[in-house]
Amino acid sequence: MKKSLLLSAGLILLTAIEILRVYFIMPFPGSQHQNSIRIAYFLNAYIVWFRIIGLILFLPAFLSIFKKANIWKRLLILIPVILYAFIFYSFNFRFLADKMFYQPRTRTMVGVGMNKVDTNQLIIGIAGHREAKAYPIQIIGYHHQVKDSLEGLPVLVTYCTVCRTGRVYSPFINNKYQTFRLVGMDHFNAMFEDQDSKTWWRQVNGEAIAGPLKGMKLEELPSAQMRLGAWIREYPNTLILQPDTIFSKQYEDLKGFDSGTIKSSLEKRDTASWKFKSWVIGVSYHGQSKAYDWNELVAKKILNDSLESLPILLVVENDSMTFHLFDRGWQGQSLHFSWNTQAKILRDDQTKSEWSLTGHCINGQLQGAALKPVQSYQEFWHSWKSFHPLTTQYNFQRNASSP
Repeated sequence: MKKSLLLSAGLILLTAIEILRVYFIMPFPGSQHQNSIRIAYFLNAYIVWFRIIGLILFLPAFLSIFKKANIWKRLLILIPVILYAFIFYSFNFRFLADKMFYQPRTRTMVGVGMNKVDTNQLIIGIAGHREAKAYPIQIIGYHHQVKDSLEGLPVLVTYCTVCRTGRVYSPFINNKYQTFRLVGMDHFNAMFEDQDSKTWWRQVNGEAIAGPLKGMKLEELPSAQMRLGAWIREYPNTLILQPDTIFSKQYEDLKGFDSGTIKSSLEKRDTASWKFKSWVIGVSYHGQSKAYDWNELVAKKILNDSLESLPILLVVENDSMTFHLFDRGWQGQSLHFSWNTQAKILRDDQTKSEWSLTGHCINGQLQGAALKPVQSYQEFWHSWKSFHPLTTQYNFQRNASSP
């Protein structure tokens, strides 16, 4: 009887620990709505010791019972053992994030002339003084991260399709270059683990949330999301990441993600406003966060608003995919912009100068001036709200007369 109890206890422990270790960091029912990251990290850090304890309980009892049992009892004992073996394999070689999403085997960047990516696809773009690069979301959405460089400096380009969040980071921790592996997700956001300290980092803000470096943040680098054609217009000499043909099927599975019509319940858009997976534009400045409904922005085309001491201008281009957020302050004053429907240009009310949708003054008193971009993001409302719990929702009706 005692041996049977030890055998059962060992099997239960071994099975439970394998399931729970993965359950808390993957999108299983209910797992992403809990604040269980400390438990998940503890289980992952000490999984070997839990396995040893489980085997100590299970193995001696199993061998003793198996040796004395008849053939039918042996078969009966083997059933839960085979079940555990199946669970061990599934939760260690199939359900783990880095066993489902792989890095590109070849990273091919080409100029516009050799590009094979549809210019209507959405990209995450980064630009320096001498170089610009574009990463199609349909590609990096599967890989979750792409290691690259910009003007000789390493960059980590990341994307989480379940949050619809694109971020670019410097992959240095305490001045040392790090490689990261996709380890799972927390509150539906991808998590990465650095190679040296095994700390877990959130994709959405680069924050270390579990491990020795908890509380640190990766340095975020400026990036922009827009249609590839719009990026090429701004940076005609850009390099563009090309698909790795080994992962053609995985890229095809993300078809429709750009428009939000993808079949996946985790990645499909809620077309109504302020729902769990509705699209918003989010911006943070000096601790203040604000979210703007995408549907209203597309309908209005432009929006004048302010955060703390920052006057901003939000613009959605005619493709209804590309957006910009600018600082509309200019030489000590806050310019107020209007949209000229017939000419399809912006006009500031103060000088009557005409501006392109990319923030460049093309005619008038301020010709040659350019508005300064402000980092902003398009993502699911549940994501922005989760990681900016004090965010303000912009009310278009209440703010019909924008500042």
